Amino acid sequence: MDLLSLRFIGWFFTLVPAAALAIGALILFRLYQAGGLARRYAEQSLWNDLNLVAIWTAGMLGGIGVLREQSWALWLLEFFCWVQCVLVIMSGAYRLYALKRTAGEARVNWVTAVAGVVVVALPILAFCGATILTLRGDVAKQTLTG
Repeated sequence: MDLLSLRFIGWFFTLVPAAALAIGALILFRLYQAGGLARRYAEQSLWNDLNLVAIWTAGMLGGIGVLREQSWALWLLEFFCWVQCVLVIMSGAYRLYALKRTAGEARVNWVTAVAGVVVVALPILAFCGATILTLRGDVAKQTLTG
């Protein structure tokens, strides 16, 4: 029994990455219009944004590949899900570290901080895990590899 349908996975991983890419492009365009893009790339590397564009593009292409029943979609979409899991965990850890660093002597409610990270991270990790398990299932392998 598969956890998710391949059609749902295909549409979800086509539309959500496309929306993420569009929102990212809009943010960068607004920064450019406001004159903040040069400052952003003076403070941060251009490679950060290029890597995110590549990752989200891989997710979108994986979703399109599942919809078109292409065999390469299995590994590309699984790769995207694993990368998302790593990024979500690293982002949560970085936010907690940044909170510790900026709090200084102030008392931090760590239960609330960790709970906030878990509330955001857990659904993403669960959905990516369900997608990986579905893509490794017999139905996906038969459908996408012929």
